[in-house]
Amino acid sequence: MIVVTGGAGFIGSNIVAALEDRGDHHLAVCDKLEDGDKWQNIGKRDLAHIIAPEKLFDFLEENNSNIDAIIHMAAISSTTASDVDLILETNVRLSLRLWQWCTQHHVRFIYASSAATYGNGQQGFADDESLEALSKLKPMNPYGWSKHFFDRRVLRMVTEGGVHPPQWAGLKFFNVYGPNEEHKGPQRSVVSQIFPNVRNAGTVSLFKSHHPDYPDGGQMRDFIWVGDCVDVVLWLLDNPEVSGLFNCGTGKARTFADLAGAVFAALEQEPKITYRPTPENIRDHYQYFTEADTNRLRAAGYQKPFTSLEDGVAEYVRSYLNTDDPYR
Repeated sequence: MIVVTGGAGFIGSNIVAALEDRGDHHLAVCDKLEDGDKWQNIGKRDLAHIIAPEKLFDFLEENNSNIDAIIHMAAISSTTASDVDLILETNVRLSLRLWQWCTQHHVRFIYASSAATYGNGQQGFADDESLEALSKLKPMNPYGWSKHFFDRRVLRMVTEGGVHPPQWAGLKFFNVYGPNEEHKGPQRSVVSQIFPNVRNAGTVSLFKSHHPDYPDGGQMRDFIWVGDCVDVVLWLLDNPEVSGLFNCGTGKARTFADLAGAVFAALEQEPKITYRPTPENIRDHYQYFTEADTNRLRAAGYQKPFTSLEDGVAEYVRSYLNTDDPYR
């Protein structure tokens, strides 16, 4: 059995779908569904179990001999979340308890870290897992700090020779886009946010640049199709000898203007882009460039090419956003 925490969330539900597609039918999802449409992210799945978060460790103990891997995607993932105690409880303490449980029961553990651990990028975006390199990173918000905190704790335990799960991997996800992210509201990808305006009004508004080295719309991110993130997780499951902290991005930064242009192209429209000032409350801390260094992942043996921005956006728009059923 494979347990996916946050399995009804964005990346988690795509992982669950891919596992089912390839024939894994002993799947357990741990998540809160609450009263919105998040349930539709797993509405098509053939699941063995859906676990309430407060019952997770009871479930693990009852099924400890049957669990092969825990894929831990559950987190408070909003970069604007401000309840630091709650973020610590969810993103750090829960993760540590799962790490300890997997260690005790010899269960593989794959978890979501984040590119937010790199802060403003002044130290670069190399996934150097040495304690010295990690100590130099300065996340810019509580979410990024919580992910960085757990990364450092993991690497401290591993480096000092402590016992650990038989396989462990942390994935620093960059700017992920794809189906099943509607429940994220204002935290969903820019593709999802601008799609309605492109389709219905034929125009879109992006943030102006307030940096002399970047033109309006020239701010750059490493945008990665969620299917590529899923492929990395599946590859890790198929290669249990691989452990470590890895970037999960394409290694090629693209501009927001490129991203918007890809949405227009997917709808066969000519780009019409206007620009508005970046809000002052985020202007001083706004990132103008992110790009994953993928050398460590490639050196570990992952060879599949990453989806181009144009192909990923076209797939997202045509197969999901511009249909009657946007869920995977």
